[in-house]
Amino acid sequence: MKDSHEKALVTTRRDFGRKSIQTLLTVSLLEHLCSGNLLAGEARLSTEKWLNEVNEVGLSVKNQKLTQTEWQKQVEDLLSNQINLPELLKLVDFESIARNPRLVSNGARSHRPRMPKVKGGPDRYVFGQQIFALRKGCSVVPHGHNNMATAFLILKGNFHGRHYDRVTDEEKHMIIRPTIDSRFGPGQTSSISDEKDNVHWFKAEDEPAFIFNIHVFGVSPKSQKRTSRVYLDPFGEKLDDGLIRARLIGHDEAHRKFG
Repeated sequence: MKDSHEKALVTTRRDFGRKSIQTLLTVSLLEHLCSGNLLAGEARLSTEKWLNEVNEVGLSVKNQKLTQTEWQKQVEDLLSNQINLPELLKLVDFESIARNPRLVSNGARSHRPRMPKVKGGPDRYVFGQQIFALRKGCSVVPHGHNNMATAFLILKGNFHGRHYDRVTDEEKHMIIRPTIDSRFGPGQTSSISDEKDNVHWFKAEDEPAFIFNIHVFGVSPKSQKRTSRVYLDPFGEKLDDGLIRARLIGHDEAHRKFG
């Protein structure tokens, strides 16, 4: 019985060792294929489909075939579930940006990577894109948006993210309602539109920290407001039902107070 048990242990160790070697060989082969670009065709197809779908939902919201809240739901799904983060990082050449982020001491540095043209795709994408790079303690300062829809994906670092619904516009104030107050880490998304979560504020908790942004302009064609940011101070007068009367401020004051 003892001999049988010892033989079983030896066999188990041998199988484990063989499987471990096979795993290492598989990983090594994948690394070799990737470094040699032999898997690039497959990755490119996935990227092509993803880019086309992001563009299609952008066209749909711009042409009112999708509501803005439907666009928010679909684009967040595309960002968080339909492309692997490493693929997206390659797509925007994140490595070169991270190597020299040119961080600023206040607010966020904006980098504008170019999206590649894809087979069968448009000559020009309906959406724009940028990457925000921040030092620890710096912010994408609190602001609302006019006539645009944007979505965000955290690439690196952690952020304290806040969102607010835009309830009413006044001459010198905006009535807002807090909707999100949470920590965001790599792979997590959020979005804004004229209809939902219009105001946001993201403060970096690490350094360097990076946010990928997609934006579509002109989503409210009946609006008299030009596409723009609206800076405000969210620490305003507290009203009934959890509302806040936030004072409208300029770019410079927003960055002095919150950048």
